[in-house]
Amino acid sequence: MALWLAPARAEAAEPPHPMAERTAACTACHGTQGKAGPDGYYPRLAGKPAGYLYNQLRNFQEGRRHYTLMAGLLAPLGPGYLRDMATYFSELDLPYPPPARSSAPSAVLERGKALVMHGDKALGIPACVACHGTALTGVQPHTPGLLGLPRDYLNAQLGGWQTGQRKAHAPDCMATIARKLSTDDVNAASQWLSSQALPTPTKPATQRPSAVAGALTLPTCGSAP
Repeated sequence: MALWLAPARAEAAEPPHPMAERTAACTACHGTQGKAGPDGYYPRLAGKPAGYLYNQLRNFQEGRRHYTLMAGLLAPLGPGYLRDMATYFSELDLPYPPPARSSAPSAVLERGKALVMHGDKALGIPACVACHGTALTGVQPHTPGLLGLPRDYLNAQLGGWQTGQRKAHAPDCMATIARKLSTDDVNAASQWLSSQALPTPTKPATQRPSAVAGALTLPTCGSAP
């Protein structure tokens, strides 16, 4: 009976998605099915909003983000193919690894949480949750989640915006915000974010949170109209 059932089970197996093979160059660095690379340098692609992923692919093509390997791989690809890639990765619903433990002092983590959840009105820094969603899992279709990312990666991206190494479509709201953060505040936010477990569900929200009375007016974002 077992031998008779085996071929039937094999025939019933779902064939791989056509984009799985076409994105093999992506997953070679970004991990199986885009779960993230093992070294923390290559971020997770799976489950990110499709509009965000598409924008990043275009940013590498057009020089707003700089990485020679990415630019070379993407150079011959047209917008339609990039959208197909972005949609494929955005629809992958895969488990996240447990968060890293932070060794930062409690005062640093408290400052990080305060910045993420409430911002700093005196410094003109809006809360991260105002754009990235109350659960920090992102907002469809253009805003990524901030959880499940290594601390070093978060530091590198914020540093890139501060120095102009990373850019987005103008007006570049993240550059405006990042440049208001001190080195200590960048570290505090990344320490807290990287140590948080993801909620259930982990998918991006469908709309931004409602504005909170007294909160800072959010800057206009060219990448998330």
